[in-house]
Amino acid sequence: MTRARVLLLNPALGPLDYRVPHGMTVEPGSIVLAPLGPRQMIGVVWEEDAMPSDAEVGDNRLRNLLQVYEIPPIGAPLRRLVEWTANYYLAPPAAVLRMALSSAAALEGAPTVVEYRLTGRAPDKMTVQRAQALERIGERQGLIRELATIADVSDGVIRGLVKLGAIEAVEVSLETPFLAPDPDFAPPDLSEEQAAASDWLVDAVKSRDFAPVLLDGVTGSGKTEVYFEAIAQALRMDRQTLVLLPEIALTEPFLRRFEARFGHAPVAWHSDLRQSQRRRAWRAISKGEALVTVGARSALFLPYRNLGLIIVDEAHEASFKQEEGVQYHARDVAVMRGRFEGCPVILASATPAIETRQQVALGRYAELKLPERHGTAEMPEITAIDLTQDPPERGRWLAPTLVRAMQETLEREEQSLLFLNRRGFAPLTLCRHCGHRFQCPNCTAWMVEHRLLQRLQCHHCGHNMPPPRACPECHEEDALVACGPGVERIADEVALLFPEARRAIVTSDTLWSPAKAAEFVGKMEAGEIDIVIGTQLVTKGYHFPNLTLVGVVDADLGLQGGDLRAAERSFQQIAQVAGRAGRGEKPGHVYVQTHEPSAPVIRALVSGDAESFYAAETESRREAGAPPFGRFAGIIVSSESMKDAQDTAQQIGKSAPLVEGMHVYGPAPAPLAMLRGRHRQRLLVHARRALDVQDVIRDWLGALEWPRSVRVSVDVDPYSFV
Repeated sequence: MTRARVLLLNPALGPLDYRVPHGMTVEPGSIVLAPLGPRQMIGVVWEEDAMPSDAEVGDNRLRNLLQVYEIPPIGAPLRRLVEWTANYYLAPPAAVLRMALSSAAALEGAPTVVEYRLTGRAPDKMTVQRAQALERIGERQGLIRELATIADVSDGVIRGLVKLGAIEAVEVSLETPFLAPDPDFAPPDLSEEQAAASDWLVDAVKSRDFAPVLLDGVTGSGKTEVYFEAIAQALRMDRQTLVLLPEIALTEPFLRRFEARFGHAPVAWHSDLRQSQRRRAWRAISKGEALVTVGARSALFLPYRNLGLIIVDEAHEASFKQEEGVQYHARDVAVMRGRFEGCPVILASATPAIETRQQVALGRYAELKLPERHGTAEMPEITAIDLTQDPPERGRWLAPTLVRAMQETLEREEQSLLFLNRRGFAPLTLCRHCGHRFQCPNCTAWMVEHRLLQRLQCHHCGHNMPPPRACPECHEEDALVACGPGVERIADEVALLFPEARRAIVTSDTLWSPAKAAEFVGKMEAGEIDIVIGTQLVTKGYHFPNLTLVGVVDADLGLQGGDLRAAERSFQQIAQVAGRAGRGEKPGHVYVQTHEPSAPVIRALVSGDAESFYAAETESRREAGAPPFGRFAGIIVSSESMKDAQDTAQQIGKSAPLVEGMHVYGPAPAPLAMLRGRHRQRLLVHARRALDVQDVIRDWLGALEWPRSVRVSVDVDPYSFV
């Protein structure tokens, strides 16, 4: 190649052409350093037909590439994934590529150190100390100081042997290779149903072909053990596996289970890694040395050398949807990566999303079912507590029935879990004298009181402040009152009811790292915690055999807000948290506090009739033309100027194309009308399933201009409507 088309890591630019200087060899996927004005920028060489340039430039006007990094090229499957993701989610290709090259330090090569070892040649002049050094060093290798210590001689003796050629210098990488997991280290004892499912998955891995499959098993049915056998087969074939988890807090418990099965931990990839750890992992993955990677959604775009299996655990989780930057859904992109790589994709879930179930119904995904819990464990009994008939005491939030059950659980020396998906102490603080409500100055959101931290905090932008003694409006002192419960308030109530019980609050504020999660798991397994009070962080992934009681404090909370997936999400969340109870030999019981026991979600949970609930939800989506039977795309306009945001949104709305099967609603102020100091307007595009709505929106917005201070982003297949 004498010229190369390069996609630089600059989302504002398209592909640019460069000259390949004499003596430099590049190919599609090569990672290069290229000049851009006075700067130098990393980029990737791309096929010209796959990445058309806006303008052809003559060879005489091209600038030379500066460097080709000594790293394996980005493979064709990942390049196709970058193109597909950029096209589907209407994102700049460079923004997607940046996720694949997420460790710039890894491109520079591994740091090295000079060590020394014997050459096998004896020195011409042998002394007692030199002979002693040669004898004791043997096959060892190390720094001069280390070898001198081993031989019990001075550094000068070792340096003398180096000069005489008896010891030589060798350059050694500081990045030690990852230990390969052993597929036969501790094979599990599977039930007949589990063995049948694992055999199917093993055969899919052996076939080396694209095969999306839903592994649908009730909580505690052993889905992890089943797909571990597919990982074992990939290891036997020396192929790489990617396991995606929805939360960073799940990483550490998963690593422990993995190590118990395979003898060594997999490679972890998440935001809590240090730069040196990210560099080491990225390089090992790109060279094919890291055989199993476990990580959050960003691990999906890493440059795997020989990918043979993808697993998306808890595939229904909304946290797989990226809400900023490139707004992709990791579950769907994982399926596309499996298609480009030609490998199986396992979607594991106890409560599959309706979108996934529809793919099964259409025959596009295979389905494996595990309807029973493993071993002697049984599904917990679920009881609804009607708060209109069995209300808590005044100023309390736990109904008498639930309190009695907790007391009985404590007496049996078993563990309880209270679930409320609301962080902090109270969601709203107001002045009882004048009614002033504390609102974030940057967002249209109330400040949440965190009593443990003694702060009022916005959960959208992070703004926080100490609670004032006096109301800022009427200046009345000691007039502030907390309204509504958060997990901290529930924990205070538990402390009053059961002062001897050992409590733990589990939220993203307390379990912000894998290490914190591991500490929590250790205490639970050691029986050092009696009652857990937690948010959605405790609804998945954890296995505590002595946890037998679950109480859902406010089952109606998730049904508020008008989200089209509200009922489905509530069902999934409560079913998942209920699944934490009775996972061992002891039976479990779940109490669901609600003001609407006749709501379809609550009835389905209590009766265990999930299929009827899903059927009704699916039919209502079909009638409304909502996903998966129709298409949604959100257009979000934001600016620090309210007028600029409104004017741009009106311009977009008025210029909406008339396309059969597509409707545009809005603009209107977003429910979260201000976020991080920017005013926000929303439009919603609703289209029939068969319409290529991305092309319509691309042409529509591409013909418009707006002030540079205005941001316009498109959220294809939105999960958030705020």
